[in-house]
Amino acid sequence: MQTKFVKSLSIAAILASTFNIHAALAADKIIKIDGSSTVYPITEAMAEEFQKVQKVKVTVGESGTGGGFKKFCRGETDIADASRPISTKEIDACKEAGIQYIELPIAYDGITVVVNGKNDWIKSISADDLKKIWNSSSVKNWKDLNPAYPDQKIGLYGPGTASGTFDYFTEAINGKKGASRTDYTPSEDDNVLVQGVSGNKGGMAYFGYAYYEENKDKLRALPISAKAGAPAVMPSPESIKDGTYQPLSRPLFIYVNATAAAFKPEVKAFVNFYLDNAPKLVTEVKYVALPTEDYTAVKAHFKKMKPGTGFNGTPEVGVKIVDLLGRIK
Repeated sequence: MQTKFVKSLSIAAILASTFNIHAALAADKIIKIDGSSTVYPITEAMAEEFQKVQKVKVTVGESGTGGGFKKFCRGETDIADASRPISTKEIDACKEAGIQYIELPIAYDGITVVVNGKNDWIKSISADDLKKIWNSSSVKNWKDLNPAYPDQKIGLYGPGTASGTFDYFTEAINGKKGASRTDYTPSEDDNVLVQGVSGNKGGMAYFGYAYYEENKDKLRALPISAKAGAPAVMPSPESIKDGTYQPLSRPLFIYVNATAAAFKPEVKAFVNFYLDNAPKLVTEVKYVALPTEDYTAVKAHFKKMKPGTGFNGTPEVGVKIVDLLGRIK
């Protein structure tokens, strides 16, 4: 009887040990994400909700789109958040490291140009005037832009050079990615930019639409006219989605390591969760959800596990998600 009892204890111990090992493995599952500070609120919300239903740890960093792609193309992360398409340089870096990726649009954004809430002299701005401000340090005061404006210094705040928002804005407004004056206060943290403008009557900044929505009690968004004589359009969910807010409407992305998606069930589960819950959570964090048919197309694309990009290494204005996915070979 004693022998049977010992055997029973041994079996129980083995089962308990096996259970603990599986529990430890589940607890040790980690999905690593880094990249865009613009996309960060969406992915952070997804991670919080996913961890409520799955025993998987999800870490979300915000080192900027450029910083995120550097980590991603070194194989350090499973997913890269991006507020612009992957660049030619990043495509080459991933290729050299043997990293294949699946490009998934997940929302729309409108880069929003804001001024201090007490600024009562400028009501709207043209893309040409934005270029004068951000591409040339000769415009130091508001009066330099328009003689009717006060002789008040323009305090500029904007994303750092590792930011996808910086890349997209400089290409869309200044005509060349990275072409920007340097005498401004940069930060990869959009909340720092919000604080800068809200504390400076002559301040101006640009960042993702959600950060404006969260702080519109102290900031004022400027309607933008894309061309001379064109009507100035205010950023809104409607104008961003229908493409009338130009040239600063853009898709937002996650890039998924194709190997991780294929061989790490938790990564595949997280991405499917992301796409299933995007219509609700994207809206909750103040961004613009894709049309239902576009999410259907994105889900179908992910199911195929088809790597590649629908861009040529540069942003494009007014891109349609379904058309984009159709370009990926």
